[in-house]
Amino acid sequence: MKTKLIAILSLFSLLGCKEKAATFPQDTIKTRTGQELTITFFKHASLSLEFEGHYIYVDPVNTYADYSKLPKADIILITHSHYDHLDMETIDKLTKEGTVVVCDKTSAESFEFDCVTMTPGSVAKPIDGVDIQAVPAYNITEGHLQFHPREREDCGYILTLGGTRVYIAGDTENNDDVKALTNIDIAFLPVNQPYTMTVDQAVDMVKAIKPAIFYPYHYGEVETVTDIDRLVRELDGVTEVRVRPME
Repeated sequence: MKTKLIAILSLFSLLGCKEKAATFPQDTIKTRTGQELTITFFKHASLSLEFEGHYIYVDPVNTYADYSKLPKADIILITHSHYDHLDMETIDKLTKEGTVVVCDKTSAESFEFDCVTMTPGSVAKPIDGVDIQAVPAYNITEGHLQFHPREREDCGYILTLGGTRVYIAGDTENNDDVKALTNIDIAFLPVNQPYTMTVDQAVDMVKAIKPAIFYPYHYGEVETVTDIDRLVRELDGVTEVRVRPME
């Protein structure tokens, strides 16, 4: 009887872990070639993409999720070295044999860990079925240039998954380099100042690159509250705006 009780309690414990891991919002999208792409939204700039059994984590940070209860990573993407994007403890938790870490040059140099180092313009194919293009991420507003200077070569990434191009911008403003991007299906753009875009800049950016779906992200944790409602109104009829809890 005691053995049976322990087994039942163990089962409840396992179910509880899975339930806790699954409490984050998710969207499942059909790619251009018909496969399923599942996006999980943790918080701020931390999210994951599941495609063809592969788990890709973007800027995972320990305070936004208990990553010990989540599947190990096949790919970890790091956009730049700021504390709310690069967390070595979380990288360690998600790493398994064969995990590929993709990061910008400054992160690689500052933290001295093994990664596929990318600079704007470089491309990589870390695993079959996943193509990655690094794009620039930098500020252009006077007085804000020091936050993400162009010469540091922070990265945003375009992932091509089943023919679908997913743009994850990292920390950037609507500079001419990113406004020139084309054929973007899904875009994650940061919307908070003074560090990234204002609502007006995000509207300008979406109108320039014309994604089919736009997710505002990285829009909290600062004193200036982003007017997400106005952002949605300004883009009515322009694209599909999906707001998820990414403060």
